[in-house]
Order: sequence, then C-alpha cells, then structure tokens
Amino acid sequence: MNELLLKDAHEIRELLSAHTVSAVELLSAHIDHIEVVNKQVNAIITTCFDEAMDRAKAIDEIDGEAGLLTGIPIPHKDLVATKNLRTTYGSTLFREHVPTTNDYIIDRIQRAGAITIGKTNVPEFGAGSHTFNRVFGPTKNPYNLERTCGGSSGGAAVALAMRMAVIADGSDLGGSLRNPASFCNVIGFRPTNNVLPPSLAGDHSRNLSSLGPMARNVDSVSLLFDVLRTDQPTPVSPRLEPISLEGLRIAFTEDFGGLPVVPEIRTVVRDVAAKLEDAGARVEEEAPDLAGARDIFQTLRGVSFRNRYDAFNPREKTELKPTILWNVALGLAIDDEDLRRTEIERTALRDRVETFFKRYDLLVGPTTQVLPFPIPIDWIREIEGVQMNTYIDWMESCSWVTTTECPALSMPAGFADGLPVGVQLISKRASDSRLLRIAKSIESVVSSAAVLPEILCGD
Repeated sequence: MNELLLKDAHEIRELLSAHTVSAVELLSAHIDHIEVVNKQVNAIITTCFDEAMDRAKAIDEIDGEAGLLTGIPIPHKDLVATKNLRTTYGSTLFREHVPTTNDYIIDRIQRAGAITIGKTNVPEFGAGSHTFNRVFGPTKNPYNLERTCGGSSGGAAVALAMRMAVIADGSDLGGSLRNPASFCNVIGFRPTNNVLPPSLAGDHSRNLSSLGPMARNVDSVSLLFDVLRTDQPTPVSPRLEPISLEGLRIAFTEDFGGLPVVPEIRTVVRDVAAKLEDAGARVEEEAPDLAGARDIFQTLRGVSFRNRYDAFNPREKTELKPTILWNVALGLAIDDEDLRRTEIERTALRDRVETFFKRYDLLVGPTTQVLPFPIPIDWIREIEGVQMNTYIDWMESCSWVTTTECPALSMPAGFADGLPVGVQLISKRASDSRLLRIAKSIESVVSSAAVLPEILCGD
C-alpha cells in the first residue's frame, strides 16, 4: 500500500504545501487503492474520478495561497446533496438523482480546496445504524467482512478504516457519526447541537440532527471541523495543543445509568478509565441523570420523520422500508401537548447535565451497547436479556447523549473478539474545541486506530 495512504491530514497538507507530493500524485494513489479494495467492502458507491483528476491538475498548476484542505481527496456521505454528482439517499426513489446545488458543507469543503472523489454508502435515508439499502446493498466491516459497519455514516467510516480517505463528512441523529466510528476503529465527532445543523435554513429549535467530521486521528477531525463550522476558516489550522490529563476530573459509566451493554464493551470502558487514572486524571464512576431521554428522542425523531416523509405520495411510500413507515406513524400520533411536555423534559434534562459538568470536565462511556453484528440481522432485538422494542432502541448509548445537546466523540479504544470497540468522550455544551484538545491527550493513551484491518495487511 502506498505510504501516502497511511498519513494523517496534516502530514498530507505539509507534503502538498512543500510540493514534495503533487495533488495528482496524491489523488492517483487514492484512486488506485480504491479500485483495488473498495470491491471488498462496498463503501464508496459513486465515484467522479475524472472530474477529481481535472481538479487535481488545476491545483498543481496554481501556485497561490492554499485552503485548509487544498488537494486532499474526500468522499461525501450519500445523504448530502452534491452538485452534479449522483446522490441517492440510499433510496430507490432517488436511484439516479443528481442535485443541481450543493449542501452548505459541501460548498465549504470544496472552497477549502478539497477534491471530491465520490459518495459513501448509507442506510435508506440514513434511518438505522446499519448500512444497507436496496440501491447498493450492504457495506461490510473491514475487520470482519461478515459483520455490519454500523451507520448511518457507515460508508464513510469504512472508507477511512480501509485507507481510501483521510477525512470524510458524516451526520448524526441518534449515533450516525459515533456508531460506525466505533464499529470501524475510527473517530466520529458530533459537535454541540446546531453548531452544524442539517441545513442553514429553517427553525432548528427542535432539531437533534448534526453534521460532523470523521477521520482516523483527532488532529484530522479538528482540521475538517474548522472547515465545516465557518464560511471563512482561518488560513492556518495547526495541530491541536493537548490538554493535560493530570488532575482532569473525569466521570465514567459503563451504561449511562442502566442501559444493557455487553460485557466485552463494559471491560473496554473500565480499561480506559484505569488508563486515564494512571495518566493522572481524577476518575470516578458516575453518570448524569438522563431520565426522560428515551421519550425526548423518540418524540423529536418521530416529528422529524413525519415532517420529512409523510409528504411522499402513496406510491412513493410503498418504496420506504418498514422502519421508516413506523417512524412516520409514530410522528403522526404526536400532538402539541406531547411536544410541550417533551420540551419541558428536554430543558430539565439539559439543566441536569449542565450541573453534572460543573463537577466534571469529561464523561467517558460506551459508544455502542453491542459489538458489530452479522450483516443479515437488520437490527438488534435483545441485549443481555433485555428486549429492544424498536429498531433504534439498541443504540440508546448514543441517542440518549444526543438529547443532552453536548459534543460527543467516539474514540477507538480496543478490540473484543477481533472487532473494534469505541468509547464516547462527552463534555459540556459549547466546549467543542476543549473536548477535541482533551481527546487528543486521551488518544495518546488509549487509541487503537493504528491497527489496520487484516485485509490490508498482505504479505
């Protein structure tokens, strides 16, 4: 494998800036690698290599001020509208859909100089943390090709793990950045709620969905985050200055107050807590009171699905998978009184979490409640003897955190039965930059991101 593919985003920027490597060389290395390995995992489902090469050649001919991402190849999640590039949302209804405009984050990424190379696979309309659809089929976990990669940013996570990309964009409602990051041994960062809303238009007061960056190390995540959060990022984005773990007040939880979690993941969380204590942090087993999180999430998600999909006509609705139709029906049953009560509960939960973070700098917990499961299983029905009533119940370790509106990052933290396990790092609202700096320190203590999938480790 070309050594360029093993470097992080800052290393690549330095090589490009010094003209040690050209944009064409870098892109060619990625294309060659994608054409060999993507067929094994089905992560990148639409490509635009010819257009990307034209862009790379143009970049090499310009000796001007570079953007933060100039010359870096990037695939975009297939839920995000990308001008002149097929964007299907994982739905048969949009099998040949080609947008005429960009989503705002695509504009920001391209203005920063990145080279769009294609689209990454998603579940149908991003619904569910398991990446499969009737347009492109399933995306496979690089660490076990018979297992799920998670979702909904599953194709993005696999592209990173397989070294087909160094950065990727994703999105997260109930865990869609964090879950696939955990399952694929990479990093997914969900910022503070509405720092990166799903669009720049409309009223986002009830929004729980967030766009966000993914990468293999914290510095690369931070670099892409700098681009995503503003139309005018600073010309230079240096590597993060880590915050020392010495004396940091860290709470950890195996289950966020009673969620079923498999023993293998509990063990990893405890191991991480022990390593952080050994590194000088003040570590206690504690969790905020997240009472009401399930109802808050289900209600606001239901309203979101009602607003997005009930407008489809009867024929179009026959093309929606049953879990989406269930979520629409749930939304249709929600009235103004339900929403009023939910907003009261949401405010109370947010206030309790604010109080919790007056005592702690960081909360560490499991990203997922289960290990990556076999691809034919559409969603988990039972965890440790506890029945899951809906297709999203098995991911409440992420969706409950969503309702806090706090920034959360999934960090690669080890393996169980050969499968990746991530832990969530969570801090108070609007502390995104500080969380990333803490995460960089934790990365040096616990991260397993350097472990390659065996299918990349040829003789």
